[in-house]
Amino acid sequence: MIELEREITAIKEQRAFLIGFLEADQDRAVVESQLDELADLVRNLEIVPLEPEIIKIRTPQVRYRVGSGKAEEVARLVQECEADLLVFDTELTPSQQRNWEKLTGCPVVGREEIILEIFASRAMTKEAVLQVELAKLEYSLPRLHKAWTHLSRQRGGGATNRGQGEAQLETDRRLIKRRIQQLKDELAIVRKQRAAQRKSRIRRPVVQGALVGYTNVGKSSLLNALCDSDVLVKDQLFATLDPTARKIILPGNVEMVLNDTVGFVRKLPHQLVEAFKSTLEEAVLADILLLVLDVSSDDIDNEWETTIGVLKELGADEKRMVVVFNKMDRIDPESQGLKLARLRGLFPQAVYVSAHSGAGLDVLRQHLADFAARSRCLLRAEIPPSRYDLITLAHSAGNIYEENYAPDGTAELIFAIEEKFQHRFKEFLR
Repeated sequence: MIELEREITAIKEQRAFLIGFLEADQDRAVVESQLDELADLVRNLEIVPLEPEIIKIRTPQVRYRVGSGKAEEVARLVQECEADLLVFDTELTPSQQRNWEKLTGCPVVGREEIILEIFASRAMTKEAVLQVELAKLEYSLPRLHKAWTHLSRQRGGGATNRGQGEAQLETDRRLIKRRIQQLKDELAIVRKQRAAQRKSRIRRPVVQGALVGYTNVGKSSLLNALCDSDVLVKDQLFATLDPTARKIILPGNVEMVLNDTVGFVRKLPHQLVEAFKSTLEEAVLADILLLVLDVSSDDIDNEWETTIGVLKELGADEKRMVVVFNKMDRIDPESQGLKLARLRGLFPQAVYVSAHSGAGLDVLRQHLADFAARSRCLLRAEIPPSRYDLITLAHSAGNIYEENYAPDGTAELIFAIEEKFQHRFKEFLR
């Protein structure tokens, strides 16, 4: 862990040699697209990506994943271009990582480590900081060996005479395991506090929505445009790590709360999916999802599949969903008419918007208002003065169509309220 952080810190503003593996059953265009994305990830750490190398693999080898001859050829290329870092798009085993480092003489990392470092640089709230540290420790635990091999070679060791490196390694493992447990305990407390905050929010009769989608598709820009807010917007990957909630007033004076969430990416480290479960819970608990896609992206199909894949892992893929194609200001309908026609055929109910220009936002607002209206029930109730809490609930729910009071203080109401609150009025319905 410490060694990895030292390596990443030392390579700031330096050069990275990128490598992707082309398996027998893979499409070269997909591998090239993933390497382009990896280059963007590397740039987010202020590292200059060099021209990537794609290596064909027929049968994965144990030592380097590729044959020794190809590995030595890559090592020569790394030296010739004076790269400071070797970045693999496919995750290597800890032993393969050590073998590549020994062969090339420079630090070797995978896509997961790059993503973890980006998350670490973006985390702002206490929960996000804890989550990132937990993910990094869990990832680095099986890779600790490379930090101490130089010590273990200094003296022989057997079952009763272990080297200094081995002893230090075991000490570090114990310390890291202890820290992992501390982080889990701290996160449990933070999540309990967030659950309490969420409960108080859910008690209010307001429809909850969540913006989900690939990283850098403009979710935060869309949230700002819809809600007239000022959530951080940057043209970079993972600009938003912490969930952000904003209120929006929809046509018909209907209130909704929209939650921004962290963007997804291909090959998202499993540790981050687990560590950020509470952050992504906004998508799980929402009444409706706005699945945002960048209509100008050349890789929109894979971004759709990645987003749906993460939602399935979270158990949120069956929720009511509105597909929103953002960044329409970046696409030319004449030259890209076939692309638009294909998307409209695949997603006939989708909404096409531009958070930048505001085009299509009224249509999206109406979609959300229609959903909120359908999720409400029209009720007639006679509520005694002793249940003023229900009268207050009916008012805060939104639409009161008729309200009269009898001499004894009984309220006669005709109102619309979300279906999930209907049971609260059951004994007073008429």
